[in-house]
Amino acid sequence: MEEVTLTIENHVAAVVIDRQHVLNAVDGRTQARLNEIWNQLEADPSVRAVVITGAGTRAFCVGADMSATAVDKTGLQYWSGLDPNGFGGLSLRTSLDIPVIARVNGFALGGGMEMVLGADIVIAAESARFGLTEPRVGRLALDGGIHQLVRRIPHTQAMGMLLTGRKAGAAEMQAMGLVNEVVPDDGLDAAVQRWVEQILACAPTSVQAVKQMVTRTGHLTAAEARGLRLPALMAALDSEDSAEGVRAFQEKRPPVWPGR
Repeated sequence: MEEVTLTIENHVAAVVIDRQHVLNAVDGRTQARLNEIWNQLEADPSVRAVVITGAGTRAFCVGADMSATAVDKTGLQYWSGLDPNGFGGLSLRTSLDIPVIARVNGFALGGGMEMVLGADIVIAAESARFGLTEPRVGRLALDGGIHQLVRRIPHTQAMGMLLTGRKAGAAEMQAMGLVNEVVPDDGLDAAVQRWVEQILACAPTSVQAVKQMVTRTGHLTAAEARGLRLPALMAALDSEDSAEGVRAFQEKRPPVWPGR
């Protein structure tokens, strides 16, 4: 049985971590497979959105597999061999120009929380729980968790979680601004699908340009970022999509996106 599955249908990719016996924790082999999947999606121009989730109802992902057979590195050894793309190949990845939706069902802890921080849109079940719990086992959130959390939510809220390793519920994380929408557990799939459809209603070239402009200009001022001639931006400005969007608006009909 595959422990990570990838399916692509109607321009939407679904990535599912299926290691339910360890609450979808990630080991070395799973990390490598996730990187393969993200690399594959980067090279597939037909994919316009990605949904990542964990199998079952108990967990999105609880981070690194801490079972006795999986822990084979000290903290220093782990730090020295960090994946440049971050946890799950996602938390620090800046080369994926496709919107990523985190479908959070159950626990998103440690590296699982870091993958959430690497997503663009976060939809959570009411039962979801979030946390960077590494300090409680003598470790650190080294795959972007510490640095990203203080940039994504207010400083004191972030530090309140980082310095205690506590877990927070979905409603609390939405109030902090990390979660887009909280829904009843049985409404999670419908909510995710609604967000996917809204992405697909937009021009693919525009969406790709937005993602690239955000992920690759965070170190610049807004004025500096505006002047950067990124590949996806230039392609979108001179695309068939841009012509079709205006034409469809004038003809009062839904656009049919060429995607180029």
